Amino acid sequence: MSTDNGTVYLLQDDDDDGWETPVPADEVITNAVLAATDLTVEEVGDIEQYVDEETLRGVVNDGEPETFTVEGHTVTVSADGRVDVE
Repeated sequence: MSTDNGTVYLLQDDDDDGWETPVPADEVITNAVLAATDLTVEEVGDIEQYVDEETLRGVVNDGEPETFTVEGHTVTVSADGRVDVE
């Protein structure tokens, strides 16, 4: 889910009620990186230093996953909202 010129959103499962909720992509990616690594918010910083918003918009609109590196960790974002961190 995205807007043409605004924030890019990824749909995320809402554990409480089973609904999917749109969440800003940078927030989803940051949370996934923090959960999978020992990095801090300060070390990760702004996600746009690793992947730009237009690229994320392409993931959502075109359905092709995008892989990039955040502080030495491989991150793959998929159109279904999944973020894998290795």
